[in-house]
Amino acid sequence: MEKAVHSSTTPGPEVPGEATKTGTSIVDTATSAVQSFAPVNQIHQHLCAFHFYAYDMTRQVEAHHFCSHVNEEMRQCLIYDGPDANARLIGLEYIVTEKLFMTLPDEEKKLWHTHEWEVKGGFLFMPGVPGPIQRQDLDKVAKTYGKVFLFWQVDLGHDLPIGLPNVMMAVTRDGQLFHEMIQETEKRFGVSIEGEREARAYMSGPELGIHPLANGGGKGLKLELREVDIKPVDSVARAVV
Repeated sequence: MEKAVHSSTTPGPEVPGEATKTGTSIVDTATSAVQSFAPVNQIHQHLCAFHFYAYDMTRQVEAHHFCSHVNEEMRQCLIYDGPDANARLIGLEYIVTEKLFMTLPDEEKKLWHTHEWEVKGGFLFMPGVPGPIQRQDLDKVAKTYGKVFLFWQVDLGHDLPIGLPNVMMAVTRDGQLFHEMIQETEKRFGVSIEGEREARAYMSGPELGIHPLANGGGKGLKLELREVDIKPVDSVARAVV
């Protein structure tokens, strides 16, 4: 079967452009010393997972999520194609509790995927964190829903973020991920997906069960671009002061 995969063990294409100059680095150092990076500094955990394109399961990406809590019921994650300093920002994910997911319109629910099997199957893990510690949080994640957009198609070897964003989905059963990609990830991070699966057998998914409209409602999803008339500024109502 033809496939396109990207894992952090696979070197990506070199991004075109000049190497960062010394002058640029000096300015970067100066600004980093005086500016606040409060939103980024809220990132508190690194999750490694696998995503496939919502319209093509043969295109799979190892995704490194760097996440922060908005509150107890929502997280927001920057997704990179690897865990190293030169990793590329390729997407983002919002994670919400079942309670918040149930408030979404039905058409919106299709864009969200479940995390139950991704967690219970051992496919989502925290690199470098001892199993007993990460399981305390992953027990919560197993009950959540996530919405992922991928902006950079690294699985196709693109050296720049080309094309439309893509909705991504997560594994919901065995046999969906390519075995060699799983093996490469296990080897690099020193993890056992099968071992974690056994250790997480006690976990459970959403209290109400997996919503039938989640995971694309069982169908593929693909964003398409269409031209429309631009609303002119003259048509915008203005407040009179």
